Amino acid sequence: MKNSTKNFLTELIKKYPSLAICEKDIKKAFDILFDCYSNSGKVLVCGNGGSAADSEHIVGELMKGFKLPRKLTDEDKKAFLQFSDGEKIADSLQKGLPAISLVSHTGLMTAFLNDCDPEFLFAQQVYGYMKTQDVLIALSTSGNSKNVVNACVTAKALNGKTIAITGEKESKLSEISDITIKLPSEDTAEIQEYTLPVYHCICAMLEEEFFGE
Repeated sequence: MKNSTKNFLTELIKKYPSLAICEKDIKKAFDILFDCYSNSGKVLVCGNGGSAADSEHIVGELMKGFKLPRKLTDEDKKAFLQFSDGEKIADSLQKGLPAISLVSHTGLMTAFLNDCDPEFLFAQQVYGYMKTQDVLIALSTSGNSKNVVNACVTAKALNGKTIAITGEKESKLSEISDITIKLPSEDTAEIQEYTLPVYHCICAMLEEEFFGE
């Protein structure tokens, strides 16, 4: 890991000292995600309510520039130059770290909720998307949201990796996930407030590793 990458984690703990208890697990989560992207994998993210909004937010930081520009290289642009406006398109694109928010698929979600058991919605999406090099980020303040737990079980059954972000209590997600970042609170709002700087830190670390100088 680059020193510049480590600095993001150092700054996170400096700004939020109460997160020091999570530092090792944040680093482990980063390592899992780094391995995923190094092996051409993708990230799936799910959660309910505020955690659904965080799922969207995480994907937004991964799929486009966050703190750094991610311009295509001249080599990347060559494939575009055979097309009209290809150069303009290539100049307008940014490199992404592939990620999918499972909360975003309105057509599939409404069909599944109408026809099937709602507790298995995220699990169905994981079953359709997950490959062995992929990672599921499971967000649940309690760590016990049934639909999120079912998604995590499905990911594990398919030999994918799982990262849970929860509150400080032991939970079903902490029992089965490869890494659980247990944020230091039992209060839902406080857990959500800690969640954002944690995933911002991880996204910035990944971006620095793959797109930093």
